[in-house]
Amino acid sequence: MSATENKVASKVEAKGARTLTGVVVSDKMQKTIAVEIVRLVKHPQYGKFIRRTTKVLAHDEEGTVKTGDTVIITPCRPMSRRKSWRVLEIVRRSTGL
Repeated sequence: MSATENKVASKVEAKGARTLTGVVVSDKMQKTIAVEIVRLVKHPQYGKFIRRTTKVLAHDEEGTVKTGDTVIITPCRPMSRRKSWRVLEIVRRSTGL
């Protein structure tokens, strides 16, 4: 298998793989970004939907993702103590105001 085929094979995802969408809140690390994922949870007693956020670290090999971008991430093998996600694709670029 050549190097280009290996790179293409690593980009292909398994069918039905779990993905999450979030906004990049930090890109100050090398090859690592912090992604904030927002989800709605129904309150058990009152029934009101509450916004909950989770911040995870994701691997960005090319370093092209910037703060404010919306990205899709997928789980991968643990790369460090806190980093076990990687960037699958950039959904929307930030406006850079």
